[in-house]
Amino acid sequence: MRTINQSIWIQNHRDQIEATYYHLHSIAECSFQEIETTKFLCDQIEKMGILYSTFSDHTGLVATWRGNEEGPVVGIRADLDALWQNVDGIWKANHSCGHDAHATMVLYAIQMLKELEYKPKGTLKVIFQPAEETGKGAKAFIDKGVIDDVDYLLGIHVRPIQELTLKQAAPAIYHGATKVLKGKVKGVQAHAARPHLGINVLDSIAAMIQAVNSVKMDPTISSSAKVTMVQAGGKNMNIIPDEAVFGIDLRAETNEAMELLEEKVRKAVFSGVCFNGAEVEIETTVSMVAAKSNNWMETVVHEAIEEVLGSEGTFPPIKTPGGEDFHFYSVYRPEIKATMIGLGANLTPGLHHPNMNFDLLALHDGVQIIAKSLVKIFEKQEN
Repeated sequence: MRTINQSIWIQNHRDQIEATYYHLHSIAECSFQEIETTKFLCDQIEKMGILYSTFSDHTGLVATWRGNEEGPVVGIRADLDALWQNVDGIWKANHSCGHDAHATMVLYAIQMLKELEYKPKGTLKVIFQPAEETGKGAKAFIDKGVIDDVDYLLGIHVRPIQELTLKQAAPAIYHGATKVLKGKVKGVQAHAARPHLGINVLDSIAAMIQAVNSVKMDPTISSSAKVTMVQAGGKNMNIIPDEAVFGIDLRAETNEAMELLEEKVRKAVFSGVCFNGAEVEIETTVSMVAAKSNNWMETVVHEAIEEVLGSEGTFPPIKTPGGEDFHFYSVYRPEIKATMIGLGANLTPGLHHPNMNFDLLALHDGVQIIAKSLVKIFEKQEN
């Protein structure tokens, strides 16, 4: 590997890195629709001379960089999809979770290692994964056998200013378990002048919300349940509505707490909705598992962060109520050593806000931290 300083390489490619980020931001695409994003990344990987493969039934790609020596398979994963949001009065695909930044950082970490003539002591697998926001992207890649040979897996995610600021990073993010429940309530229509002849689903919804809000869990383990969406009735206001749909977001610090929370919430839904004779159907539309820590990976990444940002910029692992389908990989293959870097970026007002923004200097930090972490993983394994 050439001895040129990584920070010098970053300075020489600063404009290119930021231009790539802006391009990925401009072609934002929702889950499993990342067609142009996938094409762009394929072009960039091909220019580096790295072999890659795509999929006939969904988006995303996997690139494989084989070194000259036998060794472990080290994976680096970036997510690709955007959210569908109302941005200043216009509904559109919008990168408000930083996936465009993640793809940019991973892309340039690999490019930097290539241009500095680094040779992996094993195989480096670059995973550009679709559909993280649905909780189904990682599962799709698992089903394709993408991680069947992976020994170490690294991810990265920009963090809101409430957790980390620019020039700060953590070697792990302990995401909680997440579930989204979707329900449909069925009642009986009637004239509003004769409500006793109908079953008003809005009464059912009101009782259900009260019941869900009354669920109690162990306060020493973080958890929450809240109704986040309700749609009911038609255009006429003199008709007792007979149909409604609703959504419930569940969060829990551990997978065990999530199991208990979901059980209690489902009971609350049925008891609340059915008190007046209405009927309800409920399904799980999104499910993400809680993170599991790996001390070995966290130690290695901690060293890489400290080399880039110094000890003052190196923070302990972050606990967050957010969800991440990255953690399905280590649940599916427990023998994988995995962790996700938390990167400070002065990100405001928060993740998933339609006007989310961050300091692009964080991209340069992320590229260096990823590259150093990958090199260290190979070196530590070699030793």
